[in-house]
Amino acid sequence: MRNRTMPFSALAAAALAGGLGLAAGEPIRVGLIGLDTSHVIAFTQILNDEKSRDHVPGCRVVAGFPGGSPDVQASASRVEGFTKQLRETWKIEIVQDIPALLERVDVVMIESVDGRPHLAQARPVFAAKKRVFIDKPLAGSLEDAREIVRLSKETGTPFFSASAYRFAPEIRRLRDDPEVGKVVGCDAVSDCSYEPHHPDLYWYGIHGVEALYTIMGKGCVSVVRVATPGTDLVVGRWADGRIGTFRGIRAGRRPSGVIVYGDKGTRESGSMGSVYKGLMEAAVAFFKTGVPPIDPEETLEMFEFMTGAQVSKIAGGAPVSLESLREGK
Repeated sequence: MRNRTMPFSALAAAALAGGLGLAAGEPIRVGLIGLDTSHVIAFTQILNDEKSRDHVPGCRVVAGFPGGSPDVQASASRVEGFTKQLRETWKIEIVQDIPALLERVDVVMIESVDGRPHLAQARPVFAAKKRVFIDKPLAGSLEDAREIVRLSKETGTPFFSASAYRFAPEIRRLRDDPEVGKVVGCDAVSDCSYEPHHPDLYWYGIHGVEALYTIMGKGCVSVVRVATPGTDLVVGRWADGRIGTFRGIRAGRRPSGVIVYGDKGTRESGSMGSVYKGLMEAAVAFFKTGVPPIDPEETLEMFEFMTGAQVSKIAGGAPVSLESLREGK
């Protein structure tokens, strides 16, 4: 586990060692792309407000590019308000385009709530060789997700993408709980609201899928999905014989959490706690070192899992192998 008590000056020195070229005592300057999600406010407070209970030192948000998607209600209705709040409350410089942003920052967080523009937004960031966190969903399609991974490798620029659920204290505790032992299976549940421009699970279901993969790791070989108006149930079979399920809820109470089955015991997660703080701790550590906290190949497999679930739904609940999606590149 990373040292959460490292002094600010030590963080800056680590950043210098990590190749960002910062002098001791200098914060890592963060730029935000896409100001149409509440995440930009939450993350800015965690990074910039030293009095915040959840403050994570080492980085400071200094600039933002609003972006926005006029055909996505969750974006169009909020981008102006969040942009104003960042400008007026947090004194963040608002710029007119991504090149202007890149001139002002050391690292980038792509926050656009719509996954479809993420590839286009990431291209200039990779070209500028600036480390980047891409908020969920990584992309609006499996093809775009693969291209982001390819560009990262081609330019030698590290990135990571994740739902904050991956860093929820309860989820991480159960993954390594000695009373659970070796994980033999997991059931994950979360909200699974749809957005018409994205495959079904990409929008909110990704939270539960991310929790599932945090516990199970990669290695899923096939998925089967049952879908009703209020519920999705996706059953994944791992290569070693383990079974992992994701239940997405749209009707009634919408809990979030996991049940983990191990060779020593079974445990259920409690309150998720402060999921944003854990994500920002991971982001700051990544920006300092350039070492992603999540293997991009695992992130890609998650998107294959969700895409396979979409194909299974279209096929009336037929099993879909993840290898068949790779063969169809």
